[in-house]
Amino acid sequence: MVMTTNTNTAATTGTTTTGATTTGAVTPAGTRGDAGGGTGRIDFAKAAPKVFRALVGFDAAAREGLDPALVELIQIRASHLNHCAYCLHMHTNDARKAGESEDRLHMVAVWREARHFFTPKEQAALALTEAVTRVADAGVPDDVYAEAAAHFDDAELGHVLALILTINTWNRVALSTAKVAGTDERR
Repeated sequence: MVMTTNTNTAATTGTTTTGATTTGAVTPAGTRGDAGGGTGRIDFAKAAPKVFRALVGFDAAAREGLDPALVELIQIRASHLNHCAYCLHMHTNDARKAGESEDRLHMVAVWREARHFFTPKEQAALALTEAVTRVADAGVPDDVYAEAAAHFDDAELGHVLALILTINTWNRVALSTAKVAGTDERR
């Protein structure tokens, strides 16, 4: 997920306007309001632009050399696990635009029961995504890591891990700032 911002903020009047929604939760710096769906939460890109740009750069570097379909599968699975509707909506749409089938998109959440929809390499990436996303539960099991290492060379595996880290970070940014599914701000 890569977020940008396109809200119209009137910091001098203390209101934020997007469409027909107006809230009065703007700080003098103009970093609150609509970014969180009218919740008054910060617009992360405006509040911490240097951090935001670093995260965008990390995300772009993580994707380098990876199959775009695999990138979306990883981002979709992590977003399922993190219950991030904003990112899930964004990445399922991106996957469709890239030619991903509806059948595979519907099966990502239950990929273990629908293995025939995914290659062994994709299955290894999905398992690693689950383990890293749920790292507090049981760490990353050796067998899961070994299976991923069997399908990716060291550089690819480094990029897959970095991508898993970035989507988990983006999920947390979207959830903590109350991003609303269907309001993809990259446009």
